[in-house]
Amino acid sequence: MKILQVNKFYYPKVGGIERVVKNIAEGLPDPYDTSVLAARTRGIGTEEEHNGIEVKKASSLGVMMSVPLAPSYPYQLRAAASDTDIIHHHLPNPLSTVSQLLSIGTDSNVVATYHSDIVRQSNALQVYRPILDRFLESTDRIIVTSQPLLENSDILEPYTEKCDVVPLSIDLDEIDSEELPEGADERTRPTVLFVGRLNYYKGVEYLIDAMQNVDAKLLIAGDGERRSTLEQRTYQQGVSDKVDFLGYVPDEDLGALYRRSDVFVLPSVEPSEAFGIVQLEAMARGVPVINTALPTGVPWVSVDGETGLTVPPRDAGALANGINTLLEDDQRRRRYGQQARARVEALFTRERMITEVQSIYDQVTAIE
Repeated sequence: MKILQVNKFYYPKVGGIERVVKNIAEGLPDPYDTSVLAARTRGIGTEEEHNGIEVKKASSLGVMMSVPLAPSYPYQLRAAASDTDIIHHHLPNPLSTVSQLLSIGTDSNVVATYHSDIVRQSNALQVYRPILDRFLESTDRIIVTSQPLLENSDILEPYTEKCDVVPLSIDLDEIDSEELPEGADERTRPTVLFVGRLNYYKGVEYLIDAMQNVDAKLLIAGDGERRSTLEQRTYQQGVSDKVDFLGYVPDEDLGALYRRSDVFVLPSVEPSEAFGIVQLEAMARGVPVINTALPTGVPWVSVDGETGLTVPPRDAGALANGINTLLEDDQRRRRYGQQARARVEALFTRERMITEVQSIYDQVTAIE
């Protein structure tokens, strides 16, 4: 069975959806012949191979409103569709939805993973919504990453009968092969960790503000357009001695950061944060999570009072109280960490995600 994964970008471009596409492409077993169509952020198109996966990247003039300007993308999708059993789109991606509608009439089945609603570009969504509705109507199946996202998305409401919830995942074998970093037990100060892009919806400014009332070191792993503003905020709030900006941290070094941390915080403030796979990275290593009560999968991934604490978004005081609650109660923190690992083992393994995606592929092709 030939499967084409379709997304805006692909490895080595770093992003949550890009990681998911890579996990599926590389995780499907041999009977599935998987390839990828993506775009360059800028430049001439390429044909590449990563870990045995054929990847075509369309030429791009740049990126506007998070969408690559790739004129050849629709033509490449239509050409690939003529020799593909299933085209698997990853949304939001206006470029691929438009391209798929231009390819109607081809024989490929169409599956879409709906990762999140479009939140920031609300004006553009009014124009794009009819196109997105036509695309979703034309799909054979829609994969949604969590039940809360399915229940709270107005866009998905008309299509719930063909939606399947398949949570995102993490590779526990890879995590369990990590060695405990040297000096992990020699810390003299508790450690709080954030990992992610420094963008508008991550809410890191509220975490920085919270540190005024927390006696701990905050490590911020990640980069983005808001970094300089956030660095300046640490001085304004008088917490620059408590906060370290680490910039981009390679995957091979992230494990040590998680294992050195006492608490992981995801302080996101917008539904653009639909899942928060970094929560799984912390939970799998036995680190409790403090997240925010968004109407998405975020508080479902890590559950309040079970694997961590959930606080209101945009509330620095609540974040500080949550962090202090866990730092001051070793027994509770350890219990939440153990339960976090157990929740990952039960719901979020890589094997489970791949098996469920395979099942959907098989069902779709069996209907033909």
